[in-house]
Amino acid sequence: MARSTDPERRPEWPDGMDVDALLGQGWRPTPFREFILKIHSRCNLACDYCYMYEMADQSWRSQPRRMARPTVDRVAERIAEHARAHGRERVDVVLHGGEPLLVGLDHLRHTVQSLRKACEPDVHVALRMQTNGVLIDSHFLDLFEELGIRVGVSIDGAEADHDRHRTRANGRGTHAEVRAGIQRLNDRDGRLLAGLLTTIDLESDPVTTFEHLLEYDPPGVDFLLPHGNWDEPPPGWSPTEPRYGAWLVSVFDRWYHSTERETNIRMFNEIIRLVLGSPSRTESVGLSPAALVVVETDGSVEQVDSLKSAFEGAASTPLHTFTHTFDDALYLPAVAARQIGARALSPTCADCPLSRVCGGGLYPHRYRGAAASSTRPCTARTCST
Repeated sequence: MARSTDPERRPEWPDGMDVDALLGQGWRPTPFREFILKIHSRCNLACDYCYMYEMADQSWRSQPRRMARPTVDRVAERIAEHARAHGRERVDVVLHGGEPLLVGLDHLRHTVQSLRKACEPDVHVALRMQTNGVLIDSHFLDLFEELGIRVGVSIDGAEADHDRHRTRANGRGTHAEVRAGIQRLNDRDGRLLAGLLTTIDLESDPVTTFEHLLEYDPPGVDFLLPHGNWDEPPPGWSPTEPRYGAWLVSVFDRWYHSTERETNIRMFNEIIRLVLGSPSRTESVGLSPAALVVVETDGSVEQVDSLKSAFEGAASTPLHTFTHTFDDALYLPAVAARQIGARALSPTCADCPLSRVCGGGLYPHRYRGAAASSTRPCTARTCST
């Protein structure tokens, strides 16, 4: 994915992609099944690697702090409309931010009730929330139980590793607060905790990090590569030494060779599925169509939010839920590009025997500013994955 700022140049891929030609060749879009709602645009932490606040796209500054109730209601109607139009009996809705718990109890209740009112009984709404965990208290726990919200919590391992990056604005670490929040979830109802999300830090020991996460008895763990691209590589990335791969291999060996399955690790589960010939269920690996869409706090429709790590406006679309349907988004070149599998890869990646599994790398990580090709050529030594 490349982008030019020169108005004299022709539109670059994927902006210039001919979706009508794709349709003529028999391609059809995959309807959205996951909707990420940015119900609050601000955060109470200041994590130094955050793609929302610390990287290229700073559009959060112009967003309303909270998704207004009329906007919530309209988004709920659009989700129900899309699901029914495509015969979906279930949609996954992720309440996200910023920090979603900043909306408060009443607004959170209204959001969930609006979604259920619009969708049910024929469309089941499976609700999850991704939170930093520090605001979880008995009142939120009551609401999670009442409304059937499963909660994912971001934690980066043991105290020193977590507090190196996930801090308050004054630099104070948050590990103790996050740990307390996870323990409250588990003490109340073991089914409330959906999983843990951890961003890989090469300074941390991989096995120690994994074993710390196991202390919370999570049903699943999601290890995320820190966001970066060819212009702004992630910390410690080397073109000659696969440091992130080595970190993950250490975790894989500890996880896979355990005498019992202690938890699921989504990245590893999906890679195993792909190696065995099944399609992936996540955009991070493989070539399966991306079937998620983001709605910002003002109701605008966006692509996957991690694209904000690439450049200003990378995730934006010209669509808004008050004036457009989600079907309209399916036919945008930028959205179609994440649904056409191998056709979205550069020739170098497409010819690679690993491309069916790695998928060319996470889409936001392929970006470079030079207007030469859609992705930088991959080799065994420089592959972004």
